[in-house]
Amino acid sequence: MAEELEPEQLNTYFALMESVSLLHHAVEQQVRAAGELSYVQFQLLARLADAPKRQLTMTALADGVVYSRSGLTHQAGLLEKAGLITRASSPEDQRATLVTITRDGLDRVAKILPGHIELVRELLFTPLSTTDLTALGDTMTKVRDHMRAQPPRSAAPRNRHT
Repeated sequence: MAEELEPEQLNTYFALMESVSLLHHAVEQQVRAAGELSYVQFQLLARLADAPKRQLTMTALADGVVYSRSGLTHQAGLLEKAGLITRASSPEDQRATLVTITRDGLDRVAKILPGHIELVRELLFTPLSTTDLTALGDTMTKVRDHMRAQPPRSAAPRNRHT
């Protein structure tokens, strides 16, 4: 049987999960109200808007937003139907699909971004001092890098029932 978490670990875990849930919920509502998108759709468009040539492969997008490839294919289909992105085979690798944000997609990001920045600043950064912000950034970078170093679930060995 696994050992229990120490009280400080458990409190930190609960505080982190509750904070992430509260922030995610508020951001999801803001993105939907301002741009009629889900948060994951906004993430995809924002990553594309920030990418070189405003395009990425489907694989790079899925890895960047930590989303399944099948889920991403569905979301990309919705965004393409709405005229916010285009998809095409990569000229360098026919197996790869390039996703490019359209002018309408850039306009949608620009419409959402001011309220998004204001919300994130208010909910996440306002209660933090500069020292707190630096410490939180350093800590979350370590945690993220540790988690990203783990093999993806799809690459992990499967438990076989015999």
